Amino acid sequence: MKKQRAYKYRFYPTPEQSQLLAQTFGCVRFVYNSVLRWRTDAFYQEQIKIGYTAASARLTAIKKLPELAFLGEVSCVPLQQSLRHQQSAFKNFFEGRAAYPTFKKKHGKQSAEFTRSGFQYRDGNLFLAKSKTPLAIRWSRELPCEPSTLTVSTDCAGRYFVSCLCEFEAETLPITPRMVGIDLGLKDLFVTDQGERTGNPRHTAKYAARLALVQRRLSKKTLGSANRAKAKLKVARVHAKISDCRSDNLHKLSRRLINENQVVCVETLKVKNMIRNPKLSKAIADVGWGEFVRQLEYKGKWAERQVVSIDQWLPSSKRCSCCGYTLKALLLHVRSWTCPKCHAELDRDVNAAINIKAAGLAVLALGERVSPVL
Repeated sequence: MKKQRAYKYRFYPTPEQSQLLAQTFGCVRFVYNSVLRWRTDAFYQEQIKIGYTAASARLTAIKKLPELAFLGEVSCVPLQQSLRHQQSAFKNFFEGRAAYPTFKKKHGKQSAEFTRSGFQYRDGNLFLAKSKTPLAIRWSRELPCEPSTLTVSTDCAGRYFVSCLCEFEAETLPITPRMVGIDLGLKDLFVTDQGERTGNPRHTAKYAARLALVQRRLSKKTLGSANRAKAKLKVARVHAKISDCRSDNLHKLSRRLINENQVVCVETLKVKNMIRNPKLSKAIADVGWGEFVRQLEYKGKWAERQVVSIDQWLPSSKRCSCCGYTLKALLLHVRSWTCPKCHAELDRDVNAAINIKAAGLAVLALGERVSPVL
């Protein structure tokens, strides 16, 4: 089955390409912020809702202004794509899926999207519009076909990446009778119903000493100085290292679960609400529950494996997996307990994983989410 997938590579631009990309990122940011300001003022001052067609006409008009002639020095494709992204952001806002669109910042991650008219792919080389030399890409894997869209980005650590959207033939894994339920946690990223524990690498804690050192050095630099910019780059590189290590670990674990199991049952967590806990917010952000579940879902679709999310209110930890008895309360520090009805000795995490698996299989059988019975 044909599916779309983005292949991300790192590349090393020449000085000319770096300057062109910096101009492109700046123009994309300017167009996005300018049109957003115009649409916001039109709504609050004149109660007029402006759509994509009017925003595109606005872009054409401002490009003709003499003081904005610099917009013509870069490709028009990423400028137009930024308005499409803005329109999607407004659609998500009005349909209740996201907050109101915000202005793009000069400092931080920058990106620009190119469609087929904005780049060329010849003999394994990528040429961006307005550039005569190909990108020096580190090809870690071959592209399955010619890309339909390119997204060029740079992060706070000064690294450049290109993401190629391509069609690929998804490999359907053979059917296996294995099914697993997993309980997400902080001591272990997840615990299976068979008692397997993955542990938690705690990447932030691993690099905490190095991060504290470079942050102290940054705090002593003069604002606006070249030395402060260098120190800020060192802090960003440590954060990038932490993020890369976390992403690598999540990809390996999610791929193993999908490869080994036909059905993966997971609990539904409101991470945005849980992260408000001042004592656990740093640990929750570091473990990456939301990203882990997201990877399970899309990898399961590619391999035609089923990932089932159970009802978030299911008392998986408080319910005995042997007899079904449910405790009225179970404090967080209690890691094991004895069922007062059947006297079974239960490990909190393994018991929760067993209940999650049972609820997930019930969801598959009934075709709907099973609400807890209290």
